[in-house]
Amino acid sequence: MRRNLWIIFGLIIIIAVLAGLVDWPTGPNLKVGSFYKEFKIHEGLDLQGGVHLVYQLDTSKVEDKDKTKATESVINVIDRRINGLGVTEPVIQSAKVGGKEAVVVELPGVTDVNEAINLIGKTAQLKFLEGNDKATSEANAWKDTGLDGSHLRNADVQFDKNTGEPQVSLQFDSEGTKLFAQITGRNLQKPVAIELDKEIISAPTVQSAIDNGQAVISGKFTIDEAKKLSIELNAGALPVPINLVEQRIIGPTLGSESVQKSLVAGLIGIFFVALFMIIYYKVPGLLATFALIIYTLVILALFKIIPITLTLAGIAGFILSIGMAVDANILIFERTKEELLAKKSIGVSLDDGFRRAWPSIRDSNFSSLITCLILYYGTSGAVRGFAVTLAIGIIVSMFTAITVSRTFLKLLVGTSLEKKLVIK
Repeated sequence: MRRNLWIIFGLIIIIAVLAGLVDWPTGPNLKVGSFYKEFKIHEGLDLQGGVHLVYQLDTSKVEDKDKTKATESVINVIDRRINGLGVTEPVIQSAKVGGKEAVVVELPGVTDVNEAINLIGKTAQLKFLEGNDKATSEANAWKDTGLDGSHLRNADVQFDKNTGEPQVSLQFDSEGTKLFAQITGRNLQKPVAIELDKEIISAPTVQSAIDNGQAVISGKFTIDEAKKLSIELNAGALPVPINLVEQRIIGPTLGSESVQKSLVAGLIGIFFVALFMIIYYKVPGLLATFALIIYTLVILALFKIIPITLTLAGIAGFILSIGMAVDANILIFERTKEELLAKKSIGVSLDDGFRRAWPSIRDSNFSSLITCLILYYGTSGAVRGFAVTLAIGIIVSMFTAITVSRTFLKLLVGTSLEKKLVIK
């Protein structure tokens, strides 16, 4: 029995040391072969600055039953475009503006706001057109070929072998490959126009039928323009029109000051909680404080490993979870005190105290977790960050209270310090 306690104690120390290494500002990152995982705190918009955008969706032509699906499609397209832009930890979620469907986009660390707005707002509707039979040299009318962006498998940037100018190469899917072969086959020595967002950007003359499903868009692009176009095409077209109704730029200065104040608040909170536990419960309180330190190390490590995008609301949830972590210890100690008053031995009192306190700890924490779930799925933005950090804190607190604190206390049973465990 005691051997098992020492094994658990050893595992707790190993977990604490590993968590401490991950928490260290210059701690090691994980690299296994081609896999690489960077352990760092991902700061949200309110901490590192960035841009907050709100887009209202025009769903006037969408049936009520399909509006939710349209919103989800817009979110997916914007997400693909933002990922192509290289923004880390963006927040893209549905919302309501004036009773209408909207999408909130938060881009931490973005400095070129106009670039992000232009990339998100474009519809990127790609079409291939062929000349109409009625076309004349004075006016060239075009007709739709049926080949569009929905047949696109991939778009990428490449360079012309002769001029070195950037181009966008297109690779069609199987259906698109067949259509493109038919289009080029019947338009030999004739132009085929490439239309993007109702504007013809290129109209090359077909020299031969192309049956490999590959095409090239050239148009005197810069490298950045070619990259943006490839991102837009890969992301697909927005299913409904969107309109930018709100734009806010948040500076990093406010975030830096807020982080410092939050850290001070957290340290003050930990100090007073630890002081109360030690003064009121003596040695058991001191051991609970050690468990609280391990709890803090593990929580911060999880924030880096998962990773969690930390916002001011998330920090508030973390600080609140510190008090909740100690709450479980208080329930255990008070139950143990009742067992000691019943003239039971210290070892039996600890066992019975933990066993009888567990239902209260379980029920209170589960009810809090349910609240976190409601906050997460029923709200958006900063409130979600609060719910996530609080939920993680609750789960870890149950581990530290039931496993860490219990192990520390049980190891002192049968030693010269056993009498120090008596809670009066």
